[in-house]
Amino acid sequence: MAPLFLLSTLIVSSLTLPQTLSEQDTTHACSSPEIAQFDFWLGRWDVSWKDIDGNIIKGSNIVTRILRECVISEHFSNPSSGFEGNSYSVYDTKQQRWLQTWVDNEGSYLDFQGGFTDGKMILQRDGTSGEKPFRQRMIWYNISESELDWNWERSDDGGETWRLLWQIHYNRVR
Repeated sequence: MAPLFLLSTLIVSSLTLPQTLSEQDTTHACSSPEIAQFDFWLGRWDVSWKDIDGNIIKGSNIVTRILRECVISEHFSNPSSGFEGNSYSVYDTKQQRWLQTWVDNEGSYLDFQGGFTDGKMILQRDGTSGEKPFRQRMIWYNISESELDWNWERSDDGGETWRLLWQIHYNRVR
């Protein structure tokens, strides 16, 4: 009797679970029109920026779609310093905003949120340094098919004013 009860319990419980991921509700980032907002960033990029002494530093950034085209995956590399990082971005239809997680080989973990307005993608986050709160943001702008600019900025006054910390110029690799 016990094996029959166990078998019938397994059959009934399996009927209440989603059959497969592909059969679940697909009204998420993959089917949202907003997913196209980050298409400008997809591709292989040569990136360059100035260090504190004004020297030009070069690196690369590869940005692709993964996981059934639902997630934007970034791999940033600075060969001269050995610095590497990855980010993963997804559009959350419930929150109606982009979410991004950044991790790198220096142990950083950063989480951002934001959106695309007025021709710019702006993602930001709140953080603390000791007891002092601050805000960080990334801005993609001057976007064209072959190039774009990216700023890393910080505000120590809740977003009233911003200080530019890092500016990268992107050139698409053909």
